[in-house]
Amino acid sequence: MAGQIPQRFIDDLLGRVDVVEVVGERVQLKKAGRNYSGLCPFHQEKTPSFTVSADKQFYHCFGCGAHGNALRFLMEYDKLPFPEAVDQLAGRLGIDVPREGADDPRAQQREKKRKEGVNLLELAASFYRERLKMQEGQGAKQYLHTRGLTSDVIDAYGIGYAPGGWEALKHHLSERGISEPVQTEYGLLIHREDTGRTYDRFRDRVMFPIRDLRGRTIAFGGRVMGDDQPKYLNSPETPVFHKGRELYGLYEARQASSKLEQLVMVEGYMDVVALAQYGIHNAVATLGTATTEDHLSRLFRLVSRVVFCFDGDRAGRQAASRALETALPMMIDGREARFLFLPEGDDPDSLVRREGTEAFQDRVTCAMPLSEFLFEQAAQGRDLNTVEGRERFASQVLEALNKVPEGMLRSLMLEALAKRSGLAQEQLKGLLEKRVAAQARQQQARGEPAETADATVSQQSAAPASTRKAGRGQALSPVERIIQLLLHEPGLVTSLPEKDAWLPDSEGPQGDEVRLCQELLALLRAGRYRSPQVILAHFQGSAEGVQLAAFAQRELLIPRAARETELTGLVAHLSHVQQQQSPREEYEALLALERDGQKLDKRQRQRLASLVMELSQRQQ
Repeated sequence: MAGQIPQRFIDDLLGRVDVVEVVGERVQLKKAGRNYSGLCPFHQEKTPSFTVSADKQFYHCFGCGAHGNALRFLMEYDKLPFPEAVDQLAGRLGIDVPREGADDPRAQQREKKRKEGVNLLELAASFYRERLKMQEGQGAKQYLHTRGLTSDVIDAYGIGYAPGGWEALKHHLSERGISEPVQTEYGLLIHREDTGRTYDRFRDRVMFPIRDLRGRTIAFGGRVMGDDQPKYLNSPETPVFHKGRELYGLYEARQASSKLEQLVMVEGYMDVVALAQYGIHNAVATLGTATTEDHLSRLFRLVSRVVFCFDGDRAGRQAASRALETALPMMIDGREARFLFLPEGDDPDSLVRREGTEAFQDRVTCAMPLSEFLFEQAAQGRDLNTVEGRERFASQVLEALNKVPEGMLRSLMLEALAKRSGLAQEQLKGLLEKRVAAQARQQQARGEPAETADATVSQQSAAPASTRKAGRGQALSPVERIIQLLLHEPGLVTSLPEKDAWLPDSEGPQGDEVRLCQELLALLRAGRYRSPQVILAHFQGSAEGVQLAAFAQRELLIPRAARETELTGLVAHLSHVQQQQSPREEYEALLALERDGQKLDKRQRQRLASLVMELSQRQQ
């Protein structure tokens, strides 16, 4: 049914399901005080750092930073899109999911277009598979068998054939009611602006369907069987396909094993399929792009170890260097990256055919650890017997370690660097800390949020400094404490004045926390909210959601009966401050921020300018 799921229904649903039950069906949990704990399902670990709170209906991993409510858990663990996760939660309670705007013509048109796109790609995949079995596809079938692929592997990966004509697929889809503009939008047709003509994008190619984690076709890769160029042709970016996020073979790898331990990143479709032919079902490939953070985020959610497989030539080494740069910021404890370089002139396809399955798997097992590849890169072309050579070597490694999250891996790499460079480990640690501080100062000078080296709070790094403070156990400001109280006890909003005159100016130094408090108050006054997880659902995926999550993770540590008294006391204090504070004091406070090296944001600069005008007029 078309239309959006009403937010009130989602709030009620989250208020009725138990996150402990939802998580406990998938993760073995043990009672730990008021909470439950277990091994995190989103990264490999030996010591439990994953907690589930029955009181807050919230889960959080202190190892990888994963957090959220029951809905978020289903989306992340079961790889479900939002609507299907809601459907599954509702099914637990035996209720139907309502939708708004089902009669809205615009909603109906959007739904129709979405279904056309999904149907279109599945129809195209079926068309290519059928053509492979026909007479016109015999050449492609012979080519695949020549490459050593059996019918079982061809079927498992849904491989097909695009006929050599200009409009074969176009006519096939048009006859089934798929319009040419939709075919073009989803990358199957090419539209010539000069002539207005449309024709098939893929012609006389072996076709590899690219599937999402649910097995739905979202794009295609086509390979020529001769010497034509380009050898590989991929679908363009479309509403359902983004090259920088998708990986070929990931769906098939998950289908082959429900308990993947590692994934091997190779360069092409044929490499993935050829390895599968030899019983190696854990290979994936990027889609004509370099490895991105989105790629690695997706992989590390599934496995703890990623092995990059590259050709041993210069181009392969350069690609490996780029992959190393991408991987460094993601190497939290428990994750592992390795680098496998193949003999020159070989690719995984040719190597596994020549050496066999066991020999190739031995190569994967013996792949170079990330640390060794980093040291090898830094040492290249330098004489480590000289002081100058060791200095440049150490500087390059420190520059890379600056990107590695705080943790055991970085500490061990510092220890290894000390042995190789002859410098004391404490001295190297000091130099590294100076680099981190210098980088933070540069980012502040450019007006960018300073990056945190700890990946477990990487999401919090985008939030204002005051909220990151909330997540680290430091003292909260009165406004932050009010946010925390209201988040834990939403019903306390009824004890507050109807007007928010007691809040500081949102254009002042506390602007970020004041605006967050205003948004929270508006939300609480608009409806009946019973728990933090219902509130967090409203802000999920936003910067405000990250900020509020930090407050949700922090215990109140005062009796429930005393919370209203504290809240009214804080409001009274802020009201008094508001009455006492003069424009001159506000002006001085903003100047003090600048003197401390803090870059004022746009609102603060505007407020400072208005205060200058106000004060100058008073003096006249």
